[in-house]
Amino acid sequence: MALKGLFRKKTVQDILKQVEKRDADGHNALGKHLTARDLTAFGIAAIVGAGIFSTIGKASADGGPAVIFLFLFTAIACSFAAFAYAEFASMVPVSGSAYTYSYVAFGEIIAWIIGWALIMEYSVGNITVAISWSDYFTSLLESGGLHLPKWVQMDFLSASRGFDDATALMQGGKEFVNLSPALQDAYTAWTTSPVIGSFHFVADLPALLIIVLITALIYRGMKESRNASNIMVVVKLCIVLLVIAVGVFYVDTANWDPFAPNGVTGVLKGVSAVFFAYIGFDAISTTAEECKDPQRDLPRGMMWAIIICTILYIAIALVLTGMVSYDLLNVGDPLAFVFEKLDLKWMSGIIAVSAVVAMASVLLVFQMGQPRIWMSMSRDGLLPKRFSKVHPKYKTPSYATIVTGFVVAVPALFLNLTLVTDLCSIGTLFAFVLVCAGVLALQNKTDIPRGKFKTPYVNSKFIMPVLLLIGLVFAFGYNKKATMDFITNETQINNSADIITSLNKEETQKVYDYLVRIDAKNSTDETPDLEHLLSQYQQDDAKYASVIAGLPIADSVKYESGFDLFKHKIPMWIFLIVLAGLMVWSYKENLSLIPLLGLICCLYMMAELSVWNWIYFGIWLLIGLVVYFSFSHKNSKLNTIEI
Repeated sequence: MALKGLFRKKTVQDILKQVEKRDADGHNALGKHLTARDLTAFGIAAIVGAGIFSTIGKASADGGPAVIFLFLFTAIACSFAAFAYAEFASMVPVSGSAYTYSYVAFGEIIAWIIGWALIMEYSVGNITVAISWSDYFTSLLESGGLHLPKWVQMDFLSASRGFDDATALMQGGKEFVNLSPALQDAYTAWTTSPVIGSFHFVADLPALLIIVLITALIYRGMKESRNASNIMVVVKLCIVLLVIAVGVFYVDTANWDPFAPNGVTGVLKGVSAVFFAYIGFDAISTTAEECKDPQRDLPRGMMWAIIICTILYIAIALVLTGMVSYDLLNVGDPLAFVFEKLDLKWMSGIIAVSAVVAMASVLLVFQMGQPRIWMSMSRDGLLPKRFSKVHPKYKTPSYATIVTGFVVAVPALFLNLTLVTDLCSIGTLFAFVLVCAGVLALQNKTDIPRGKFKTPYVNSKFIMPVLLLIGLVFAFGYNKKATMDFITNETQINNSADIITSLNKEETQKVYDYLVRIDAKNSTDETPDLEHLLSQYQQDDAKYASVIAGLPIADSVKYESGFDLFKHKIPMWIFLIVLAGLMVWSYKENLSLIPLLGLICCLYMMAELSVWNWIYFGIWLLIGLVVYFSFSHKNSKLNTIEI
């Protein structure tokens, strides 16, 4: 197999000719119904959803009020990427999104990889939103007096892991009523679920319900989807503004002190949760063929969606962390939670209703994007032909839409929120990186037709070294300890919850005896809460380190060191090595600053994700390569070209 056959490219001219041909004969052409306003609404529909109603809670709990800086950073990074998307969408106004753009810029094998990554992005993203929708829907039912069994409203993975953690904490003395609500629910779901042999039947059935309903709506047509989306956007924007207007009167500025309780590390810990909130503008680009004027309206829709949503996110984050202490916000429904905490149950009910609407609108946009990616890949011969089938009446990719429903619905029954959020984030960031790199690769080519929108050019040759110098000054001047710990792979102390949940019964007793010995007031006739006893020392780093050092258990339980610690830093080392290469490339080729910053910011956010996400993502890409070499390469429409 000739190597150049892997990198054969589609030309912009050929793509535009294919679009004109489909529009002229109506064969496999999609209906054109969308304007800039509709695209902005789709963007808001996708962005204002799981971020505000769900994942903002965990991000705020990790970073405190300073999480607003993470929202701002993420918005800027996404704006840089949006410029690159907008330029490609204006140049190549078809439904393939980053897949088609990579086909033009890098060639078939890279296009396949990004298309395969996008399949994961949209599937996993939809699973995430469906799980969040289920949480709010079941809460709404419970507020109305209808209580579903816990085992039909929780995924298998959360129930299994939650049961194990709850059991370990109760073994360490924590009473069931003192467990977090999430662990209580998981324990209850696992212990009350039907059991077949040793298998516990725990499945998120409401998540399955909403996926089926949304898939049916998308199957019916773009016009119906657009109208439903616009209505849901109006509803949820009204609710978000109401939350801000009411919540601001209950803000206690004392809750903003400390503003960044866990420092920069705590703020960045929420990268995947916050970034997940912004990926909606990526889905907008998949509707290019259904726009009345894609070259003009797609860039406008993307930019307005990001600007409007960033303002809303920052306002909501400030209100939430001002109404209650940040450390209480690690819940699945933070908006409803804070108003219930302040005994404003009427607001909690309104939020629950609006969240059900909001999550449905997000799912609609995401579920709409994936079939169009598959359709584009099928048109190029990289997937079976039936994926490109367009319904003669509804003018939608009918077969791909149905398959998408199955691909999303089944995993939603069993996977948990954190895992799928991180996987979705790394897949999306990878797409953003390649789109930004694609703009850089094509910037000096004169034989490519340009659209109406072009990213403003600023030469990065001398700006990038200055920015790098500023970064080094910050790292070694203001964040020196964390930087040196990273470089030297300094041993890290595990937190109290991780230590206690790793102990067996004998070790638990030894730890309790030790804590009583060093502080007699810990002695009690009742079953001790070890996690609480140990966590009280965490407020003083030196004291906590001293206590942990004396615990009569293995160092591997108390500390993380060596390769076990270094492996989590591998993504960041990859980022630093690539950054050095980008510096050289920008100096030699006078690269455009905006897409280069987009590439760097997105790659940095990838580096902040767990190494396990990189491993799972790598496994997914390897599976994709097996599919490519066994089917797609030989069936590609470009395979007729002599290689």
